[in-house]
Amino acid sequence: MADVHNKKTRSYNMSKIRSKGTKPELIVRKFLFRNGFRYKPHDKMLPGKPDLVFPKYKTVVFIHGCFWHGHDGCKYFVVPKTCRKWWLDKKNINTEEKKSK
Repeated sequence: MADVHNKKTRSYNMSKIRSKGTKPELIVRKFLFRNGFRYKPHDKMLPGKPDLVFPKYKTVVFIHGCFWHGHDGCKYFVVPKTCRKWWLDKKNINTEEKKSK
């Protein structure tokens, strides 16, 4: 299936998808810091570059957004109009991975 956007538009859209400093991540970080938890954000030395690393507790936290993990009943998850089958399969795989952990 051909892309519905030209190369410049697709590049711009993809550049707006952030992996660091997302709103859910900042909310969690502020809450934890305010409650006395100290952490290291986005440690590149660990596999998967976890969002938060708590060296004192030997614990990591990944903060997943609604777009990639589409929680049941979530009003923020919308299946894209193009390649619907692929996106639904992707959501189901992500949901299964989350359940198995």
